[in-house]
Amino acid sequence: MKYKSIAKQIIELNKADIKLRNILIHNGELGDGYNKEMEKLHNKNADLLNEIIDDIGYPIVDKVGKEANEAAWLVIQHAIGKPKFMKKCAKLLETAVIESKDSPIKLAYLIDRIAVFDEEPQLYGTQFDWNEDGELCPNHFDDLEKVNQRRKKIGFNTTLKEQTEIIRKQAKNENQTPPTDLKIRKNEIDKWRKRVGWKKC
Repeated sequence: MKYKSIAKQIIELNKADIKLRNILIHNGELGDGYNKEMEKLHNKNADLLNEIIDDIGYPIVDKVGKEANEAAWLVIQHAIGKPKFMKKCAKLLETAVIESKDSPIKLAYLIDRIAVFDEEPQLYGTQFDWNEDGELCPNHFDDLEKVNQRRKKIGFNTTLKEQTEIIRKQAKNENQTPPTDLKIRKNEIDKWRKRVGWKKC
C-alpha cells in the first residue's frame, strides 16, 4: 500500500456515511426521499474524494489497500448529486478493470447507477426502486435474458430474480417503506435531477 494516510482518509469518509445511514435507519427515515443531511454529506465526501483522485488517480487496491478501495467505491456510488464526478470515476474504474486492478462487478453497479439517473436502461439490474404496488423492483433494463447473461459473465452469483428477493428482504430488515405518493416522488426526483445536472431540460 503506497498511500497509508490517504487510505485512512478515504475509510473515514465512508465511516461517516455509514454512521449517518444507521441513524436514518434507526429513525425510520431512510426511504423517505433523499435526506438533506445525507445529501450534504454525500456531496462533501465526493468533493474530498475527487481531490484525492486528482492527486493519486483511482484508488485501486495496490495503492490504498482493500478496505480503502471498497470505501472509495461506496463514496462514488453515493455521489449521486455529482454526475460529472460519477462519470469521471466510471471511466477511471473501467480502465482499472481492463488492467485487472479492480472488480468488474463494482463497475457494473456504477454503470447501472449512472444509466438510471440518465434515464437509460441498466445493463446488470443492480438498481432498484419502488413500484405502484409498494414493492422494490429493478429499474428499467433492456432484456431479462441478456441482463442475467451479463451478470453471470462478470461474476454475479445471483439472477435478477434472486437479487430482487435479496433487495426486498434487506429493505424490510431496514424498515424501509414505499413513498406515500409515487407521482409526487417522481416529480421531486425530476426536479432534483435537473438541479444537480442529470437532466438538462
